[in-house]
Amino acid sequence: MNLEVATLGGGCFWCLEAVFQRLRGVQKVVSGYSGGLRPNPSYEQVCSGATGHAEVVQITFDPGVISFRQLLEIFWMSHDPTTLNRQGADVGTQYRSVVFYQNETQLRLAEEVKSAVERAGFWKQPIVTEISPLSEFYPAEDYHQNYFNSNRGRPYCQFVIEPKLEKAVSEFGKLMD
Repeated sequence: MNLEVATLGGGCFWCLEAVFQRLRGVQKVVSGYSGGLRPNPSYEQVCSGATGHAEVVQITFDPGVISFRQLLEIFWMSHDPTTLNRQGADVGTQYRSVVFYQNETQLRLAEEVKSAVERAGFWKQPIVTEISPLSEFYPAEDYHQNYFNSNRGRPYCQFVIEPKLEKAVSEFGKLMD
């Protein structure tokens, strides 16, 4: 099996992690940080906005089951890609919408899918998602991993993550376990 990796940021990494973990063909989802200047940043440093990192998920997937294009379509429908440096109450560059591509094929597909989603008119405002090369990925602290599955009773999980999951299931249920 030839696995591939996608690195995507769409606000809080807990929300994207919960969605992508449920997709057939996804082998692993790791919450972490990319796109900044400081090596091995901590959550507190990233939250300060001073490191330049975005909260991201790194998705290891089997392209024979789910394609990078499908991951991107789900990504652009699983968060609001029209708000610059913001997702809901989370504000700052660490919550920006971003695709960190790893090769020219991922770059081309990211640009194609972004344009297709814009043309489809799902979002009333222009998509502001950044498309940048991946330089480094730093896994977040252990307590951030598998967050929704381990903390379903917490208010953030019930009121923020659960509705995003419900939307993903209604839109992409055929791709989910």
